[in-house]
Amino acid sequence: MLRDDLRGMWYIALKDLRAYYLKPPNISWGILFPFAFVLAFAIRNPGDLRSLTPGLLALTLLFGSSSMEAIVIVFEQRTGALERLLLAPVRLPALLAGKLLGGMAFGLTVTAAVLAVALVVFGVGSVNWPLLVLALLLSAAAFSALGAFVSVAVREVFEAQTLANFIRFPMMFLGGIFVPLASMPPALQAVARLLPLTYAVEALRAALDGRVLPTTVLDLGALAVFAAGFFALAVRTLARRAD
Repeated sequence: MLRDDLRGMWYIALKDLRAYYLKPPNISWGILFPFAFVLAFAIRNPGDLRSLTPGLLALTLLFGSSSMEAIVIVFEQRTGALERLLLAPVRLPALLAGKLLGGMAFGLTVTAAVLAVALVVFGVGSVNWPLLVLALLLSAAAFSALGAFVSVAVREVFEAQTLANFIRFPMMFLGGIFVPLASMPPALQAVARLLPLTYAVEALRAALDGRVLPTTVLDLGALAVFAAGFFALAVRTLARRAD
């Protein structure tokens, strides 16, 4: 059973990457959209552009991992493709895990391209590479699981896009990308602590600075909890709809 699940996860992720993700418009949008937001902020408030790199990576990972993930499942529900997948000898959690792997792989790919550009422009510095890789993986898992939950929570593609943007855009402005959390009012700081993007930005900033802060373990743990929580909600929601 486990062997069938692992094989199913691999082929589902591969199918999604070929059918939905690895298309030139998706790749260019996944890279250029975060760059446009960060560039607009940098022009408005010029300063230390290197300090914006953690937020740029987190933003690229958020939109790269969740954008298509938020519509793939609901699209396949509409076309009947998901029903055929449910007939395969793969358990539902493994099926959804395969979907998540596709979103994670795409998000990490476009983020790696952005990271390469940032390192060329700003230099490598004292990057903590193990922490950086772990932060990227956990962030991608959390954002992809968020996209999967959004996708199974609605019935139409436009509803998934609307709900995903309703969640992502507040995160973008409250997650510490453009405005440090310390400068926010206490109420907004409390809200920011409920958002996975906040912990992704903090973990990536610590990794790029070559430091392991006392809060870094908390950041990584929070990302793991968000990933597991969103995945569990997605599995439960889809199982209820499949009955």
